Amino acid sequence: MTTLSAATRSWFSLLRRAHAYSCHRFLPLRAPHLHVQLLPPAGNTRSRAFTCSVRSLKSSDVFDGGRWTGGATEEDEEFMEDSEVEELFQQQVPSGTTGWQHRVFIVQPDVKWGHRKQHLTTAELMLAEAVGLVNTLDNWTVVDKMVLSTKTPEKKKIFGKGNFLVLTEKIRQTSGITAVFVNVDRLSPLSEREFEDMWGVKVFDRYSVVLQIFRCNARTKEAKLQISLAEIPLLRSRLKNEFAHMDQQGGGARYIGGSGETLFEVQQRLLKERETKIRSALEKLRKKRLLLRSQRKRSEFPVVSVLGYTNCGKTTLIKALTSDSVLQPRNQLFATLDVTVHAGQLPSHMTVLYVDTIGFLSQLPHQLIDSFSATLEDIKHSDLLIHVRDISHPETENQKVNVLNVLKNLEIPDSLMSSMIEVHNKTDLLDNYQSPQVDTVCLSVSALLQRGLDALKSAVEEKIVQSTGKLVLDVRVELSSDQLSWLYREATVQDVKVNAEDGSALVQVIISTAAYGRYRKLFT
Repeated sequence: MTTLSAATRSWFSLLRRAHAYSCHRFLPLRAPHLHVQLLPPAGNTRSRAFTCSVRSLKSSDVFDGGRWTGGATEEDEEFMEDSEVEELFQQQVPSGTTGWQHRVFIVQPDVKWGHRKQHLTTAELMLAEAVGLVNTLDNWTVVDKMVLSTKTPEKKKIFGKGNFLVLTEKIRQTSGITAVFVNVDRLSPLSEREFEDMWGVKVFDRYSVVLQIFRCNARTKEAKLQISLAEIPLLRSRLKNEFAHMDQQGGGARYIGGSGETLFEVQQRLLKERETKIRSALEKLRKKRLLLRSQRKRSEFPVVSVLGYTNCGKTTLIKALTSDSVLQPRNQLFATLDVTVHAGQLPSHMTVLYVDTIGFLSQLPHQLIDSFSATLEDIKHSDLLIHVRDISHPETENQKVNVLNVLKNLEIPDSLMSSMIEVHNKTDLLDNYQSPQVDTVCLSVSALLQRGLDALKSAVEEKIVQSTGKLVLDVRVELSSDQLSWLYREATVQDVKVNAEDGSALVQVIISTAAYGRYRKLFT
């Protein structure tokens, strides 16, 4: 039998606990170079109000006075304990990420032509975003950076032979580097290994850096499970490369104790079991999210999803619209990973629910988006979309295109897309801002300084009335009955004109078709 390192056996032990795998044989596991960092359990963190976590998704919850409150509950589906989620989240940390201090050299490929060439941005702006990603992480600093042209970004070394030698020499001559960030979507395991062997430091791509930012910002069960799921392809590809390396050295494909499985097959099977467990847990959370969504519909509160490129100011805008003190906006990429819901009032006193969504980013692999697909499903079931743009950002047009592409991939209904309100945020950072002449509704605001909010609320109200089919009616009521109190409870009362002579009042209301049907049945 092949003798493997203690680290190899340690990795198997972690996977075995995660998947409750039991076997009477001795099963050594992991390749020597596949480092896994086992971290202590994270402390309990209180989720923000309205976070769509398991605790808030009771089937009989009602919405009262601006927050969800629990009523009589039905028995929830069996779900894994907090400790199980935390173990899954912590036991497979990709190497060189959490807890590490990195001095990073960033290299930005500049594709000169072909289908991979970026036409709405430049290599310099893409490099600036890469710097922002690194600076988001605590204890990570940018030591140096470099833009390097390439004709063949799909090749193993990305760059031509000459430019690759120039890059290698530059990295070797820069002291203090502990990691290199190659700003491409994904590096193949083979490219990653070759780069690390050549440069002698850890190598990251865009996928692994963004995933690390997600990991640092995860607070709820759902976010941690989504990130654990997103890490599976990364672990699987690296595992494949490690065992290919072992095969080259001999002994990598040995069978385990006569079981008929190779070491690599055991690893792949355990990763598959881990993935199945995570997907099952996320599916249960998805069903609970459906309960919350149906609860909103039964309460007839219109839902407005606020979306946009990461760090465009979505949370700040929602806080300005709702005055929700629970919200604590941060000037940070991907500060919001969980869908949160916040109540606000429109000029007519109609209550709407603003949904804060995860920020978008360009050049993200589909596996990462797929992991958060259930979270993004809320967008499809909204009554209105607000697309927030950081109009002060030099890449604001490119960011808009990326957001619209993500929405297209999510298959958002055409009616929802055509009614979307575009909000130009952070206008206070521009000296001579002028709103463009566009067909869609486009409003300028400064969420931080609370400028332009009245016009935005009015536009939201107009769109909501159109999209939900609510009726704007003048209803005559008898003051001696409880008609008026019923309307205040079930509809949005805009104006009341009392006629003291006959004890009646003319009430202007915004009311749903269903509620008006109930009113007529009760009082006509």
